[in-house]
Amino acid sequence: MAEYVVEFGQDGRPVPPDGRLDAPAFHRNHQAIAAVLQPYLAGRSGDVVEAGSGTGQHVVDLATRHPDIIWWPSDLNEAHLKSINAWRAHAGLQNVRPPLRIDLSNSRWCPEMQDGSGPAKLLAVFCANVIHIAPWRVAEGLFAGSARYLRDDGRLFLYGPFKRDGRHTALSNAVFDTSLRERDPEWGVRDIADVEKLGEGVGLNLIETFEMPANNLILVFAPRQGD
Repeated sequence: MAEYVVEFGQDGRPVPPDGRLDAPAFHRNHQAIAAVLQPYLAGRSGDVVEAGSGTGQHVVDLATRHPDIIWWPSDLNEAHLKSINAWRAHAGLQNVRPPLRIDLSNSRWCPEMQDGSGPAKLLAVFCANVIHIAPWRVAEGLFAGSARYLRDDGRLFLYGPFKRDGRHTALSNAVFDTSLRERDPEWGVRDIADVEKLGEGVGLNLIETFEMPANNLILVFAPRQGD
């Protein structure tokens, strides 16, 4: 898979020698994201994969809030993997594992679950700001893998901008969508209906939708019982 993720550390600010990148969006949205995940994760234990961790800031923040959960960051971009490792070392948290090198376009994106070197069946998959800056096959792989790896009581949390019934929810999202498609025709803000249909096709039902700051949403998917 090519490098579909928007690069961090390109805004002119200095990057620490250890390679820790800083995403401005993290500072705007991490509190709101944590608040949505809190009721589901509080008091729980198990393994959670963050699919496409970017800088690594979210996984460290969530691991600090939920110390009884084992967190598995992941990415494909080498600079991001370095940043994730650096944030992990900087935080010194025992419940954050070394990042997995995951290609989400492969529906079996976590072979470590098969060979015993990675997580057990997953309590959750958390994926923020990925599927609109990647070809649709990345969304397909994300959902197919999540359906395969989640526990029966597991959840997929999907954060980002979305369209509703073919329409953007804000002018800023429409402008953003245009800029993405100009950069790569396979990118773009996805429609909730298309994402919901994708989930249904692999046995994941959309069960909740949360309004988030800056015209973003969190979509929550759960395995269809009986599958």
